Amino acid sequence: MNKITILWVDDEIDLLKPHIIFLEGKNYEVVTCKSGQEALEEIQESAIDIVFLDENMPGLSGLETLNEIKVINSSIPVVMITKSEEELIMEEAIGSKIADYLIKPVNPNQILLSLKKNLDHSRLVSERTTANYQQEFRKIAMDLSMVNSYAEWIELYKKLIYWELRLEDIEDNSMFEILESQKIEANNQFGKFVENNYEDWFSDHDRPVMSHNLFKDWIKPEIKDDPTLLVVIDNLRYDQWFAFEKTVNSFYKKIKEKSYLSILPTATQYARNAIFSGLMPSAMEKKYPDWWKNDTDEGGKNLFEDKFLGEQLKRLGLDLKWEYHKISSLKQGKHLAQNFKSQKDNDLTVIVYNFVDMLSHSKTEMEVIKELASNDKAYRSLTQSWFKNSPLLEIIQQAQNMGMKLIITTDHGTINVKQPSKVIGDKETSLNLRYKTGRSLSYEKKDVLESRNPTDIHLPCINMSSSFIFAKNDLFFAYPNNYNHYVSYYRNTYQHGGVSLEEMIIPFVVLEPK
Repeated sequence: MNKITILWVDDEIDLLKPHIIFLEGKNYEVVTCKSGQEALEEIQESAIDIVFLDENMPGLSGLETLNEIKVINSSIPVVMITKSEEELIMEEAIGSKIADYLIKPVNPNQILLSLKKNLDHSRLVSERTTANYQQEFRKIAMDLSMVNSYAEWIELYKKLIYWELRLEDIEDNSMFEILESQKIEANNQFGKFVENNYEDWFSDHDRPVMSHNLFKDWIKPEIKDDPTLLVVIDNLRYDQWFAFEKTVNSFYKKIKEKSYLSILPTATQYARNAIFSGLMPSAMEKKYPDWWKNDTDEGGKNLFEDKFLGEQLKRLGLDLKWEYHKISSLKQGKHLAQNFKSQKDNDLTVIVYNFVDMLSHSKTEMEVIKELASNDKAYRSLTQSWFKNSPLLEIIQQAQNMGMKLIITTDHGTINVKQPSKVIGDKETSLNLRYKTGRSLSYEKKDVLESRNPTDIHLPCINMSSSFIFAKNDLFFAYPNNYNHYVSYYRNTYQHGGVSLEEMIIPFVVLEPK
């Protein structure tokens, strides 16, 4: 194994001989320079792993040398060493992306710690993370065998996401594979749990907050006193929220984060209409037949969310000045961002942002997106990149300046589907890959949660013999006709409508402006 090479730059380098001997005794190679100019020449000619740089030198100063080093090789970690504790110098150095900052006189242990922090950081984090997950693995396995309430499932799912985010950046793929197997087992058990309890949640006193009672239970108390921006990002998973939470935190401080459960099907026309109407789909169909569209009906299925919301606000006795905006394109997002000041007198501004939903669906259509979002890690990264460059972030910044409370939530999540499950239905059967409704459906019972009488779970009956089936785990429905092509086309794409932790357990976050 090659030695780590340290470049130490100090105009009084001879006084540092004891430190250099100490480091060489620890098997580091130390190259020394007495000026910034010498250091720049050395970096251009040699393979340097890390630089210790004196701040106060004649000729090129430490800060000037630092800037030149970053021009030559921006990835070399530079540790600034100085006699001065002046805040201005520290800010300039930190702003120039130093790796560490030490105040003279330094001792050998400080130097060693800085080396380990900067050069061994990835290895140390990997080892610690692996060790911690190995300890946690048994506890998660035990929890999986004992969890029996929706609240416990929420906690377990968030724990799995936590470890997924911790493990994805380390080199030990075996640990990540073990976690993936735990996620699969968790979804197996969660599917059984939902199958046994879902119907009871509509009458049980100890019920989870779900799509149709989200507004009444959680949103209404938040919008009584403060002007509020409610953002519903369609199809947003918990891990995707975590991916851009830090960006939001630059402008807003989180005061509440809770989890609610999407209704079935975990699909936009059902779950999001339920949020805005405060009703289950069967009640929407009965009460507002001109606004509700079944799967087999022609036309858009979410065209009346603003009208549903207006009716719900009346029922809840909320006399508010409010506006609703649906953003389905970059052009629409930019237009709202440019004119957002017009919302300043509203009690409630609602924005439905469809980008994540469009991304997940376009993944099945566009090979470029399919390459960019080939797995959950890439999908999170793509969502984060979009958010940082989207009009939505600009809108959130403006909302902060206007003193608006911010609520971020979604209607359902999505899951990367891996395995096909054969289904047979007539030409009136719905087209969604994660749920089907229709007559005389033929399917693998072990693969689905079935509802032969949809009214039991407050879903419309398109005709007398209609039933619903929902795919469990990471399955997707495929017809026998042209089966292999169909499976190849949709495998490893992001879909929703079925029963999984990723689709059903979703975030609700309340933030106040910083």
